Amino acid sequence: MAQTRTAVRYAKAVLDLAKEQKSAEAVNADMKSIANAVETSTELNDMLLSAVIPAAKKKSALLAIFKDLHKLSASLIDTLIANKRLHILGEVAQQYSVLFNEGEGKQVAKVTSAVSLTDELKTKVLAKVKELTGKEAEIVNMVDESILGGFILRVGDMQYDASIANKLNKLKREFTLN
Repeated sequence: MAQTRTAVRYAKAVLDLAKEQKSAEAVNADMKSIANAVETSTELNDMLLSAVIPAAKKKSALLAIFKDLHKLSASLIDTLIANKRLHILGEVAQQYSVLFNEGEGKQVAKVTSAVSLTDELKTKVLAKVKELTGKEAEIVNMVDESILGGFILRVGDMQYDASIANKLNKLKREFTLN
């Protein structure tokens, strides 16, 4: 919880600077790629969390991975290193994107499904999200075969679970209660 608050503070500071310099969208693109890389790469996440690897090596590795970073994104890495908080880089990047999208009147809808969504399904999900929240959304599709079928939709703090695995668990609970 404390790390989340800290990450939000850093994200707000970077977003304010980016808005002043009229580069919020470019920094958002950087933050999306950083957040995605940290979330999907256990090696990158382990490197950020490692107390053994010197900060200078972490910085050079990050700059090698993310070659065309905006100067504000690179400054964020320097600031996090100086404050010994580089381990929250992924969370800061996620929070930046959330704050940026809120400012633009957009939100991220995370859809977990057993298979990749087709364009037709994405359109239907976007329409449903717009109906539920009144805001435009960007869809992030994650594939998790363990849900068997259906989908799990997360928008902000709302979650709608229409997965087959969830329905089977409900049936199982009903039968064990009777």
